[in-house]
Amino acid sequence: MKHAVPARTPNAPARARMQRLAATVRLDLRLQLRNGFYYAVAFLLVCWFVLLTRLPAIDWGYVLPAFVFGNLVMVNFYFVGGLVLLEKGEGTLEAQVVTPLADWEYLASKTGTLAALSVVEQLVIVWSAYGGGFAPGPLVAGTLLAGVLYTLTGFVLVARYRSINEFLFPSSLFTVAISLPMLHYFGVWDTWLLYLHPFTAPLVLLAGAFRPLLAWEWAYGVLYATAWTGLLLVASRRAFDRYIVARQGGA
Repeated sequence: MKHAVPARTPNAPARARMQRLAATVRLDLRLQLRNGFYYAVAFLLVCWFVLLTRLPAIDWGYVLPAFVFGNLVMVNFYFVGGLVLLEKGEGTLEAQVVTPLADWEYLASKTGTLAALSVVEQLVIVWSAYGGGFAPGPLVAGTLLAGVLYTLTGFVLVARYRSINEFLFPSSLFTVAISLPMLHYFGVWDTWLLYLHPFTAPLVLLAGAFRPLLAWEWAYGVLYATAWTGLLLVASRRAFDRYIVARQGGA
């Protein structure tokens, strides 16, 4: 027997929306803490600190943008996948569907908490390897935008799956596609076509932490990544409705 799913409340007063969002952020933080996400990041930071401080002298200003870019796959892409699958397994995600919580509030909480975590982690990593001589503005901007793109991409993919085994193989294909901008960064595939790739934009900003950025690079990095954030937010909301709300309504 089908149960009607309560309608969303997009026109709810702004104060009520902010209260729901704040409550959702607190729940996400507790969920991440309870499931050891912060301990995992702390352990990785210790490992990276020990490794990076003992490596021979290399051009860290050239290596670190790509290193940070690749490291964000774990904190944002796979962490959001793990969170969604945990909530599905516990039945809490389906329970949220029948509350006034809007899809964008759910996505904003996941994206914001994981992006903040990634900024802290990458700042520690860069400081460990490079010291304090980098520009924090481009690093934070590139990390935030890349983290948001990774998180929304991960949600679009994981929304349709119910177990980690189903998620792992397609996620590996996604991460290969996401990592293509590094071919351009290292000169392996030097083509302007990779500037159309959504993840090239934040990588350009990350490079600006260690060299001056031209005006067009700032504009391209911020505006292009922001445009793709909007597109992926639309895709994420559709995935939420199709794979979570619709399934709950037909339960």
